[in-house]
Amino acid sequence: MNLKDTLLASLVPIFLGFGFVIAKPAFEHFPPFLLMGLRFTFAASILIWWFPIPRGYLKKIFVASLIANTLQYSMTYTGLNMIDASAAVLLVQTEVPFGVIFAYFMLKEKPTIRSLIGITIAFVGVYILTGSPNLDGKILGISLTIAGSGVWAYGQVLIKPLSKEINPLALVAWLALFSGPILIFLSSMFDGNTINYFREASFNSWIIAIYLGFIMQPITYGCFYYVIKNNPMYKVLPIVTMGIPLTGLLAAIFLLGEKPTSELFIGGIIILVGVVLIVFNKNS
Repeated sequence: MNLKDTLLASLVPIFLGFGFVIAKPAFEHFPPFLLMGLRFTFAASILIWWFPIPRGYLKKIFVASLIANTLQYSMTYTGLNMIDASAAVLLVQTEVPFGVIFAYFMLKEKPTIRSLIGITIAFVGVYILTGSPNLDGKILGISLTIAGSGVWAYGQVLIKPLSKEINPLALVAWLALFSGPILIFLSSMFDGNTINYFREASFNSWIIAIYLGFIMQPITYGCFYYVIKNNPMYKVLPIVTMGIPLTGLLAAIFLLGEKPTSELFIGGIIILVGVVLIVFNKNS
């Protein structure tokens, strides 16, 4: 990658890791479905006016949005609401091994022996991490977070071809436009009166929602889709993947006051070792 693409890719884990963690306090006033609905609606509201309708791609964008945004964020952030942010930010690193698996079945990209070893090591790390006392009795939250990672990986396989045909920010805008209202509607069905959440939300919760929608979503995914448009995934993933755990863990410890256990650190390190074996697998 050239210097410009490397710098843009470096912004992604900083904004995503921080945003992933600070979303947790907002759950005190906004349920996960509603917070993510606001996130995507805010992002679409500032971006959609700048780009023409991507005629001929709307069906594909809708399907990708339904999977990569609506379904994935519903699962991942519901899981985050149930477990510590420090654990969740490590569990979502399973996106990488899941990505290799989906690439094999959907794109016929045969994984190397090193990738298979990396996948095995990563899931051993997940097993160790889930033994942390902080996660005792929280199997549903763990399962949703891991399942969300798998759905994200599947969604990116669908989005990558679109990123080559559509402006990255336009893609962010249209993906968000489809998913935002659906998530808000789902929240009204499962969580109750949406207006009451708006009325009772604290100032800090609104600031978090504004950050997620107006700042984090356009910047991170605009950069991400731009970089993957111009570079192979195996060159982009090391930068994004290695940065999110560091940013997320620091934010969880210093902003939320979480105290990760030894099992979390050991399991997290093993997960990252497996991820490194996968993402540094090809010559670059």
